Amino acid sequence: MLLVIDVGNTNTVFGIYADQSLRGHWRISTNRAQTVDEYGLLIRNLLALDGLESGVVKHVMIASVVPPLNGVLEEMVRKYFHLAPVFLGPGTRTGMPIHYDNPQEVGADRIANSVAAFEKYGGPCIIVDFGTAITFDAVSARGEYLGGVIAPGIGIAAEALFQRAARLPRVEIREPETVIGTNTVGSMQSGLFYGAIGLVDGILDRLCAILGKGTRVIATGGQASWVAPVSKYKPPVEGSLTLEGLRIIHERHLKGARRKA
Repeated sequence: MLLVIDVGNTNTVFGIYADQSLRGHWRISTNRAQTVDEYGLLIRNLLALDGLESGVVKHVMIASVVPPLNGVLEEMVRKYFHLAPVFLGPGTRTGMPIHYDNPQEVGADRIANSVAAFEKYGGPCIIVDFGTAITFDAVSARGEYLGGVIAPGIGIAAEALFQRAARLPRVEIREPETVIGTNTVGSMQSGLFYGAIGLVDGILDRLCAILGKGTRVIATGGQASWVAPVSKYKPPVEGSLTLEGLRIIHERHLKGARRKA
């Protein structure tokens, strides 16, 4: 089985694959202070909840945008699974040309999303990931990663209002009952939610004009399920897109390593 780990700034997601089937997946808060043993025991316990022992894991693939955790995760995999993990980064055989000034600057999760989206939907396509930041990644009709857009996430915008405006409270982020708020909380929720929708649709308008007719839009990330349906593009929501991309890339990386050997 393949264990895939997607380490984001806010959340870390674990998934376990049996061939091409996602057997289970779990989401936890990313904690930079977590130790090797805490991660190891946590993952073993999560596997046990699905009736799996750590010995069933034969490969580990990791995408991380939190470099301080990379060493911790590598040591955890070696100690608890007796394996050498593969990190998605320079030298990994993704099967997707990256047209970025410096390919090392592209977040590993963005490459994984792009590979999975192109594999399922073809190109050209745009992946919108609703995470700590809202990212847009553009893939050409030939399966090339062209680049993208990075915008503040809804949570970041909400926290900025709370931190910088003395009389504005911290609010729950959700779709408001009406666009016109009749109190401070409702007004903030409306601005955050519909502001995000306007940002997403406005950027997608410009990207689709560049990529051309027939461009597919795919949504993923923690807030995609309630933002995407309100967008005029109504993109399908792929909750496990990053995990699927890691699975596909791991297969390609192994095949490339075997050919080289």
